[in-house]
Amino acid sequence: MKEKSVNLQRTESLLKELIPEALAELSDFRINSLTITDVDCKNGKYDARVFFDASDLSAAELKEVRQLLRKASSRVRSYCLNATGWYKCPNFEFLKDDMVAKNLRMEDLFSQIATKQDKDKEEE
Repeated sequence: MKEKSVNLQRTESLLKELIPEALAELSDFRINSLTITDVDCKNGKYDARVFFDASDLSAAELKEVRQLLRKASSRVRSYCLNATGWYKCPNFEFLKDDMVAKNLRMEDLFSQIATKQDKDKEEE
């Protein structure tokens, strides 16, 4: 994996703060409280993948949220441009973050292993 420059990491961090603020200003309740988990900028800052937590959304709701985010993308870009004073803001691609669900699953598995080990110790 290629190391990212400090400037690119700084941009990602700033976008990770600004995008939830921009979404919070929108009037649609389905997207204004989404949790942004990560931002991954490409070199040159022309494109950015924005990951959001969709663990509590059904498939139909997820499809609807993606459409709303696609429509709101230009307003989010405008907000980021105004807040930062940049000349150009990356194009956003909003993606569901699967890592949250995977982490929860891993925690469940670890707790099951721990309880099984405790039961095995009690039996000895």
